[in-house]
Amino acid sequence: MDRKSLAAAFPVTVPVLMGYLAIGMAFGFMLQAIGYNFIWAFFMSLTIYAGSGQYLGVSLLSSAAALSTVAVMTLLINFRHLVYGLSMLEKFRGMGLRKFYMIFSLTDETYALLSSVQPPVGVDPRNFYFSIALLDQSYWILGSVIGAVAGALLPIDTTGIDFAMTALFVVIAVDQWSAYKRHLPALLGAGVTLLSLFLVGAENMLLPALGVIVLVLLLLRQRLDERGTAAGEEETTC
Repeated sequence: MDRKSLAAAFPVTVPVLMGYLAIGMAFGFMLQAIGYNFIWAFFMSLTIYAGSGQYLGVSLLSSAAALSTVAVMTLLINFRHLVYGLSMLEKFRGMGLRKFYMIFSLTDETYALLSSVQPPVGVDPRNFYFSIALLDQSYWILGSVIGAVAGALLPIDTTGIDFAMTALFVVIAVDQWSAYKRHLPALLGAGVTLLSLFLVGAENMLLPALGVIVLVLLLLRQRLDERGTAAGEEETTC
């Protein structure tokens, strides 16, 4: 990684910076509220680095949940990250040991950036992607530490503060919708998720929905690739 890659990656990550400072601070507030200081916030954000998983961790810590419960709940809520890593293996090819960090760092927001942005001319793609991942995690760590410190100094009611994560997801979804002309994958994802919610309920919907979405997208992969190629050729012609 070099300064040129960092300079190119920073403007791309500014939306994530704004979001991660907000939801990271919310996590820090919540963690401090149950008696865990900024040191815990720092190391959880450094080693776990999963927004929804860390929000869940606050609830599990406050209820002194068993280790088995923690393992199962974390797997369920972050199962989608397995799909993220598999879909990025080709892009991370040739990154050496950095590939393991890249897979670890694939939060929803980082994945959205890596799957859509292109490295500027003259910037090494691998350094560019690595810079994006590293900057995003640094924003999350900074936000969580600030939140924990502020929570220790200020009396803040944390009721409803965890909605900050949901709000960021909505913003990213809207941005992705605007960035792409083809909306079939998004519509399929929304439809399958609603169907899963209706059939098995909110508590059990995640794994069935993800499984069906992956299966449907694999079955339609050739058709989606053909449409993407055709759209690209049409734009070039225009």
